[in-house]
Amino acid sequence: MRIIAGQYRSRKLVAPPGAATRPTSDRLRETLFNVLADAVTDSVWLDLFAGSGAIGIEALSRGARMVYFVETNSRAVKAIRSNLSSLSIQEGYELQDREVAQALRALDAAAVLPDFCFLDPPYSHHGAYEQTLGFLSQSRLLAPKSIVIAEHDKHSDLLERYGALERYRKLRQGDAVLSFYRLG
Repeated sequence: MRIIAGQYRSRKLVAPPGAATRPTSDRLRETLFNVLADAVTDSVWLDLFAGSGAIGIEALSRGARMVYFVETNSRAVKAIRSNLSSLSIQEGYELQDREVAQALRALDAAAVLPDFCFLDPPYSHHGAYEQTLGFLSQSRLLAPKSIVIAEHDKHSDLLERYGALERYRKLRQGDAVLSFYRLG
């Protein structure tokens, strides 16, 4: 696993050991960031169920201003810290070592307004998608221009709508799908 482009291009990342996390493939990350292109520069991100932190670190590498990594698995938190340290990233991020629901409530209360919110819970945790997308749709975390991206398995599609969030694009690559949502 490596950084695709930007300031940290080609630098390697470590993934947490074990089967508890499934890192987003380099190819899928490249596709995602090609779609988002220049919008990443100076943006604010929520990297939910962050795993190795590859999505948020890729965003930082491409000029994002701030990334909030949210992860509760201790091995994954250790991998994120290791990846940030190995790249000498000391600012422009906050690592929240807690459940996504708790972190979202705290970020909402702090009036954080992300441009992008990426979520990639374990594919088998269907409730995590519904809970997270449902909360986001009712929160003050999203502006009309905010984009929510959910990575999921091709065999378990997500709904077209979660409250005020409406899917407007779906990209499939291999066994993974990226569903793009915005306020409808």
